[in-house]
Amino acid sequence: MQTKYDFIIIGGGPNGLCTAAYLAKAGQKVLVLEKYFEVGGGLMTEEVTLGGFYHNTHAIYHMMVDYAPVYQDLELEKFRCNYIYPDVQVAMPFSDGKCLCLYSDVEKSCNSISRFSQKDAESYREMYHKFKAFMDEFLAPGTYLKPLPPLDTAVATEKTPLGKEFTELTEKTPQQLVNELFENERVRTMLLYLACHWGIEYDNTGLTFLAALTIDRAVNSRLCNGGSHRLSNSMCRVIQESGNGHIRGSQLIKRFIVENGTAKGVELENGTVYEAEKAVISSIDPHQTFLKYVGEENLAPQFAHKVKNWHWEKWGLASLHLALTELPSFTAAADNPDISKAFMYILGYETPDDLVKQWQAIDNGELTSTVGCDCVFPTMFDPSQAPEGRHTGSMYEMAPYNLKDGAEKWWNRALREEHEEKFVTTLQKYAPNMTKDKILWTYFVTPLDYSTKYLNMVEGSIKQGAYEIFQMLTNRPNDECSDTRTPIKNLYVCGACVYPGGLVTFGPSYNAVNAIAEDYGIEKWWKEPEYITAARDKGYFG
Repeated sequence: MQTKYDFIIIGGGPNGLCTAAYLAKAGQKVLVLEKYFEVGGGLMTEEVTLGGFYHNTHAIYHMMVDYAPVYQDLELEKFRCNYIYPDVQVAMPFSDGKCLCLYSDVEKSCNSISRFSQKDAESYREMYHKFKAFMDEFLAPGTYLKPLPPLDTAVATEKTPLGKEFTELTEKTPQQLVNELFENERVRTMLLYLACHWGIEYDNTGLTFLAALTIDRAVNSRLCNGGSHRLSNSMCRVIQESGNGHIRGSQLIKRFIVENGTAKGVELENGTVYEAEKAVISSIDPHQTFLKYVGEENLAPQFAHKVKNWHWEKWGLASLHLALTELPSFTAAADNPDISKAFMYILGYETPDDLVKQWQAIDNGELTSTVGCDCVFPTMFDPSQAPEGRHTGSMYEMAPYNLKDGAEKWWNRALREEHEEKFVTTLQKYAPNMTKDKILWTYFVTPLDYSTKYLNMVEGSIKQGAYEIFQMLTNRPNDECSDTRTPIKNLYVCGACVYPGGLVTFGPSYNAVNAIAEDYGIEKWWKEPEYITAARDKGYFG
């Protein structure tokens, strides 16, 4: 058995596989070590209800397909990684039978919004084009370049009028932004949800520029044909067909071998030792990487303190996956038939106050009396994910990991059954045909379940750490590791805890392979995307 490799990658999730694929195609000998039998991390597609019903139990909305270099560089389409881009991107039904829809076509979105407010339709059009410019000029290029210090970023972006508007976003809270742009309560509700549902605080300043990204991406999301696992499987194929890589599942790591401040390899619990002739690359969270596997004895006290101060998100996902006999029939289809073919549905909210109450309940470790969530029915677009004539659905709610009575309260069967029933009640409120006889089976997952299944998602934290002002940009995960290099020589980090963050953007891994190629003199077979080069030429990124 081969035990020496150029690079050893820890974790077979999206960032670990992406890093391995680029390096393997560059002629480097790589080994991916994954704790589970199957690689993929959050890109899981599983039969968790009934046989033949495939559920994307975590990542489902792939929102950077049009920007992430990995898709073109690795030619993932050759390996059956294809995407569906639904016309109706987001739909929000209301209790009075009306609905609001956002489309991939901005004018269709404006037509839907105009039924609630003509002024808001005009504001949305202006916002759409401005946020698209923010994506092209700043947000997308910045995702795939190493971070600049905040002051340097501000100086660079404020060279242009557009850049000044971009930096001004940080001075507002997401709620202030939405309230300034829109007047109608229902329009505000949808846009505030889209701004914040990936974990940006609704009432905090400093990160509202990310609201521009989440709102823009909300109408640019794709569904992976065949299930999210097709994306991870396609990267596995790249690694395997390169002839330079091995992927090993069910691998339990004991420690990283560190000698005189240099990473030398990995020792498994069973005593197997793998040597890294160049580097070890970790895609897992900072506590596991540095405290558990490197060991505090190999860390400077100040650096260990930074790692220990890393904050997890206070919320995780409570989700319900359903095997269905038929698709939901929304009452609001009488108002707009397009609601019957939306990608994402936002259910359970009527006003911004409903959102605020839910987020405040999370702060207090409480569950609300009703469920507000987003949901998706993949078989609406991809029948292959269920037996013929059957369907799948998934509902995702932001919920506290630490309940008032402790996180272990999530194990309580009565609580789980009660909360699962709230999901079904919410769905039935807007789609009355979803009676119990139409639901063949369910699979309920709590933030505690996520944390025990995915060890990277500590306390249910889906992005390996909270999106807070002091945990972003050059501080993600800290000022010594944000460019993927670490104080341990020949140890790199490339997970969602690293700049720019999570959500299957491939930013951490793409930045890691660029840094590694530079450090080890590896010839880059990939070319920088034109939109990134254009942003560089304008001086936005040094």
